[in-house]
Amino acid sequence: MDEIAKPDQLLEKLADDLKILLVEREIDDPLMVGIHTGGAWIADTLHAKLGISRPLATLDISFYRDDFSRIGMNPRVKPSSLPPQVEDRHIILVDDVLQTGRTIRAAMNEIFDYGRPASITLVCLVDRSGRELPIQADIIGQHLQLSPEQHIKLSGPKPLEFVIT
Repeated sequence: MDEIAKPDQLLEKLADDLKILLVEREIDDPLMVGIHTGGAWIADTLHAKLGISRPLATLDISFYRDDFSRIGMNPRVKPSSLPPQVEDRHIILVDDVLQTGRTIRAAMNEIFDYGRPASITLVCLVDRSGRELPIQADIIGQHLQLSPEQHIKLSGPKPLEFVIT
């Protein structure tokens, strides 16, 4: 297993890399969207570090998961808080761990139910092996190789810590 950096260190890297990417892409008024739960914690920190003026939005993709019928209802479903108009907006989508790509696909499905964004920039704290869908992040805190039976979870929100089981 790779050595994993502390979440606070990775957040600094994400913020620095994201600032550069936004300038390169000439995006000056993005909408930041955090995926519950870990992605929302990370987005909250990044939103403040980048000084984004629009309110932070959050998604709970429980009803959009493709395994919903198999795993049942998440007992802690939270409401999504997207602005009613995402049409032609540049969105920064934030999640904690990118593994299979299914969470990101579900999040994009929900976003598109609100309208067609101009672009979606994906930011993830950790990118680990195990992709099942062709989805990749634009900004990554750390690539991490774990064995297939290992799992990584972000606990928080204060302090943010990784738990590997």
